[in-house]
Amino acid sequence: MKKTLLQTVIATALLMSTAAFAVEAPGRTECIAPAKPGGGFDLTCKLIQVSLQETGAIEKPMRVTYMPGGVGAVAYNAIVAQRPAEAGTVVAFSGGSLLNLSQGKFGRYGVDDVRWLASVGTDYGMIAVRADSPWKSLKDLLTAMEKDPNSVVIGAGASIGSQDWMKAAKLAQQAKVDPHKMRYVAFEGGGEPVTALMGNHVQAVSGDLSEMVPYLQGDKIRVLAVFAENRLPGQLANVPTAKEQGYDLVWPIIRGFYLGPKVSDDEYNWWVETFQKLQQTDEFKKQRELRGLFEFNMNGKALDEYVKKQVTDYREQAKSFGLAK
Repeated sequence: MKKTLLQTVIATALLMSTAAFAVEAPGRTECIAPAKPGGGFDLTCKLIQVSLQETGAIEKPMRVTYMPGGVGAVAYNAIVAQRPAEAGTVVAFSGGSLLNLSQGKFGRYGVDDVRWLASVGTDYGMIAVRADSPWKSLKDLLTAMEKDPNSVVIGAGASIGSQDWMKAAKLAQQAKVDPHKMRYVAFEGGGEPVTALMGNHVQAVSGDLSEMVPYLQGDKIRVLAVFAENRLPGQLANVPTAKEQGYDLVWPIIRGFYLGPKVSDDEYNWWVETFQKLQQTDEFKKQRELRGLFEFNMNGKALDEYVKKQVTDYREQAKSFGLAK
């Protein structure tokens, strides 16, 4: 009987210590943005950096570090192979990351090799030109491409086969231009193609709408179309959709985070619960809106299932362009 009682006491103590550990925040937190500063990964990290601090979910400020390369490939490989158990380190991902995963561009690692954690919003693809461009509408741009594909150089923040390329390729198809013959210049991250556009080194930018938000207040850039089902609210209400201009292109872009594969269940669940609470706060909603993102809250198992389905769907799209097997 005494032995049974002792076993019960030990078991209870273990459960209590586990529960206590499960709700304990990491002592040091870091968000890895898998690109250079200024693009979508950067804003994704900054969103939670500010929100976590302002809501008191963490005591010390979250560090944001940059690990450019392959739209997330370098960071993905580093987390899986070298830093798999870092409970305080989250890595930003986007729909572009999932598209590259679907094409095997992350090397030997696949969609099952990390712990998909939480989404913080959705973005939408867009096509933009300089404000002084002769092209006032999407039809103007595509007409120019159809007449002379060499007259339009499209800049984007990722290589051929990326989501930025896919969006441009789908537009090229509607201009009766072979996507593999369009003039496309790949940069690293969302900030560089905008700089190139400002310098008139490219004539259009295929990217994400959130990356354009900082420029919408000025008179330097004109967004010709957003790839959403309907017009978006607020300061984006004047940006027409591709669909309303007669072009069937809708491209939402999830933004979120994953953890290393060896992060424990308790540590993983702490993050899941923290994100669930964070997503309901006014501070988080405010920060999300400031960054041009729209509500898309999905965490834990639900996100894991969503991501794996998206990778499968993207693989089929990539196959249609001869980019995947």
